[in-house]
Order: sequence, then C-alpha cells, then structure tokens
Amino acid sequence: MARSMLAHNIDSIQPNGTVLPVPGEQSRSDEPGHVAFALGEYYRNTGETTLGGHDLIDLAARCITAQMFTEPAAENGLAYAALGLLAFGPSKERNPIWERLVDETKERIDKQLLHRSDYDNHWQSFNIAKAVARFSLGLSKKDETSRLIERMVDRVQHTSSTGFFDDAAPGLGGHFNLYGVLAFVFTRSALQLHANSGVRDRKLPTLRTYAEKYIKMMPDLVRADGLGWAFGRAAGAYGQMHCISLILQGLRDGWIADTDKPKYFDILRRLFLFFYQTYLDQEHGFLDLRDDERTAYEPHTTRIANFDAARYLCQWSRLAQTVQMPAGAAAQVPPQGNSGRFVVFDKSNRKEQGVFLFRDAASGLHAQIPLISAGSTVTSDSLPFPHCPGVFDWPNNVYMPVMVPELTFGDKVTTPAFYGRNCVTGLGLRNSFFFRYEQPDLITTEEEILKGLGSVKVQWNFSGRQISCEYAYTVRQQVTLNRFRYMLVIAAPHSQYRVGGSLALGTEGHRCTVSKNDFQANWAETEVVSTDPNYRTNYGKIHYVQTLLRDHPLIMRPGQVYRLAVNFDPDVAQIEA
Repeated sequence: MARSMLAHNIDSIQPNGTVLPVPGEQSRSDEPGHVAFALGEYYRNTGETTLGGHDLIDLAARCITAQMFTEPAAENGLAYAALGLLAFGPSKERNPIWERLVDETKERIDKQLLHRSDYDNHWQSFNIAKAVARFSLGLSKKDETSRLIERMVDRVQHTSSTGFFDDAAPGLGGHFNLYGVLAFVFTRSALQLHANSGVRDRKLPTLRTYAEKYIKMMPDLVRADGLGWAFGRAAGAYGQMHCISLILQGLRDGWIADTDKPKYFDILRRLFLFFYQTYLDQEHGFLDLRDDERTAYEPHTTRIANFDAARYLCQWSRLAQTVQMPAGAAAQVPPQGNSGRFVVFDKSNRKEQGVFLFRDAASGLHAQIPLISAGSTVTSDSLPFPHCPGVFDWPNNVYMPVMVPELTFGDKVTTPAFYGRNCVTGLGLRNSFFFRYEQPDLITTEEEILKGLGSVKVQWNFSGRQISCEYAYTVRQQVTLNRFRYMLVIAAPHSQYRVGGSLALGTEGHRCTVSKNDFQANWAETEVVSTDPNYRTNYGKIHYVQTLLRDHPLIMRPGQVYRLAVNFDPDVAQIEA
C-alpha cells in the first residue's frame, strides 16, 4: 500500500524539491519535509533506492534541500526533513543522502538544526526530533534530546492535572485534542532513530507515563466499526493513523500487558479496517481526503496526507513484524457491553475538562462528548455534543451550535462549551448513564468568560439509544437575550468509501422532541445544503440543517430558571458495504 501511495504521488515532487498540490489546493511550506520522511521510512523498510523509475535518493535530497532553504523556516518541516535524512543512515559517513548534498546545503542543515526554539504545544516534539538529528548526524557534540523531552512533559504536568497533552493555543486553555497523541507518536519515532540507543532506553519510561494514558482510552474510544478519535481539529484520517501508531508502539515497547493484548489487537484490526475502507481509493491505491461528499481538516493537504500515510504504513509493517500479532486473537475478545466514562483531562479550581465516552451495545450507538478548549478558532468539532458520525454529525472547519444552545447578548455570543465545573458522571435509573457539568460564568465563542452575567447547568442522560439533554440558565441581573439558536444536522455516509456495519440514520431520523422550551424558540424551515461545499464532514455529506430559533429579544430576569430540554431517540441503522 505504501509503495502504491508513493507511486501515485511521487510525480508531484518538482525538480527544486517542492511539491505540486492537487487541483484546488494550496501547497504548504512543510510539505518537502513530510515527503523526505516518507521516502526515508520506505528506504528503511525495503532498502530500495528506486520506485517506478524514480531515484529516491535524489528525490529525498531535493526535498531536504528545499525544506532547509524555505523562508521563513517551517519548524515542523525541518523536523520531518531531519528525521527523513536520518532514516537513510545513522551517520553522515554512511548516509547516501548526505553524499548527494552540496556543501551549501550541508552548512544550511547545520545552521537550521542548531537554531533553538521553544514551544508549549505539539511543536515541541519537532524540537526533540531536531535535537535527535543534530546529535546523531554529528552536527553537535552535546545531546539535548533528554532535556527537551523533560521540558515537554514538565509542561504537560503544569497544564493538565491528569497528565494529558494540552496543545497550547490562545483562549481559555486546555486544548486537548488529537495532537496530544501525535506529540508522543512523533517523539517516539524520533527516539527510534537516535544514534545512542541508551538515550532511548532512558527516556522510554518518561514517555510511557503519558502515552499510556491515551492507550488506556482506546477501548472506550474506538467504535465497534473501527472509528477512532472523532472530535477536535484534525480528526478523520489522522484520527485513525495516530491511534494505530500509538497502539503499535505501545505493543512494541511492552506497555500493554499480555492479558490485554488480544483486546488491543482487535482494536488495531478495527481501526485499520476503518482507515482502509474509508480513506483509501482501493482501485488506484492512494489516500482520498476530499471530494464532492466529504472534506478534511483545512490545513491538511491531500499530498501531505498521502505521504504521511505512506510513512505510517512503512512504520506499521515494521512494528507489526516486531509485535507478531497472532492469528485469531480477535476471537478471544468478549463482546463489549454498555459503558459511560468521563476521562478527566484537567481538573482545577478554574476549570474542568475531559471527554465523556458512551457506548450502547444493543444499538451500536457510541458517542464522544468533548469538554475542551477549541484553541484560537472555534469549529463544531470541539463542541460538547455526542460526536457519533453517521448518527450525530457536524460540519468540518465550520462553526455551528450543533446540539448545543447559542445565546447572544448584544455582541457576545455564548455557548455552554470549552470548560465545566463540578463534572459528574454515573449510573442513573434502569442502567442509564448521566453526565453533568455547570458553568458558574457563561463563556463566549471566543473563550472569554463573562463575569457576573449568568450561569448554566447541563445534564446529558443516556438510556440505550435514547439520549436527552437539559440546559438550565439563570442570570444575575436583568438582561436582554437578542438571539437564541440550537441546530441539528442530518448527513449521509459516503456513497463509496464506507465500512460495512457502520452506523447511519434510518428513515425515521433523530426523532427529536423538545420537552422544555423556556426560550420560546421555534423550528425554522429545514435548510437543504446538499449542494453547499461548506457543509461536509470527514465521513460524508450533510444534506439538511434544522434550526430551533428565536430571533427577537427576550428579557431574562434574575431568580428565574430558563430551561431547554431536548430528547432524541435516533433510528440507528447499519449500512451495507
């Protein structure tokens, strides 16, 4: 598969080492680095220096040169290019790429890798990769790898009470997303290429402490059909790839107990099958992220995704040989029952954040409700509603108050998202689950806390496939509510790229009823958005948008509780492949 992906995209590498984008997309400054790392991993796996008549050594050298001379320097691209160079050989003397580079490029590599920067987010893992390459290639006598890893995990401890990765960005704080998984996967890949295996052995326990937390989430996170990480920015194809890499690395490093291995082998199988059938054009053999029915995280180009996928496939094939997955391991895994679990990402006096994971075995309904910061730009991906592609969908790269109320006071737009206090989860009547939290102060979509305006209490209830949610608002002084919105989207799975047995809405739809509506909002006419390219998900096309709307003022008075209660009994169906 990696060979096929590379063969389909290798022609896009230009003579100057830059990458030609697919029609309708813009190229990124870090693409040559991603290409170089993919070619390096392919070479490590196969020992082949040609592919379809192309000289891989020459192409990698061109891409590394292009990345090193990119202005302004793309730190992430430098890291990928540095590891790509290292993948061709552990020292300059035995590295076929280094021999091809002109002296000016060698000096530039020395200069760029010696440039020291510092980050609070997942870019710190790129610094670690640069340090690994700097020392391993003999460009520096001092190895800073250990110190940088310690600095990264030190910041994790400062921003998360439970040791999850906050991908620091403007806003309230607590930007817990898929990039936390990427940070540990990428750091572990860099350590594997370190010339001094002793450093790797010393740092593995440190990485394990934090990466293990994500590994332990996987049994409750991964859906029966294999859907992986589905909330926050950059889910979709990467929500499968990063999770597969993390589990395989954990198996290789002995971080998963022997008794749990059959369970994780089964999770791996499902994750990979979903990735393979949802994102791969199996007829031609390349990764297909965008078409008329679906889209992807805006900054991810099709080229980057294809070269990243080829790199991951090479790593997976090597890791799979190491961990030796036994045939029939999945048969030993007992069927999963109902569960409701809140994974705490951070808990402090100021805010509580996490993700509630719910699974109903009978209907197959499996939801992820994230309570996290959206970082600098809010989109529907990070709003706290049941993320369940096929049943409860949302548009990619766009903000809409999907399944959460949006209250506008003057120029302040608020929604009960991003943080909570007193987060509680537990069992209710008749084996139901509940998840509740409150916001002592309302928060805007820009993540600005509005002191003294009002508060909201939220409770989600799950009983089988029936889901209900109640929002109870109170204000501290008389205030005018200018507008109220609550939205639902109805989407369809992709007509071609889909997994048999995956979830979809049946003909009865969401069967949504509003049992309390103190905002006196009314359902607007259903909006048909089938032809609008802005309304696409990672998985399929959005066809209808339903809006519960009040567009004229409401005087809200202190001492009165304003409730919105909505019930769902979705017609959950399973699609045929």
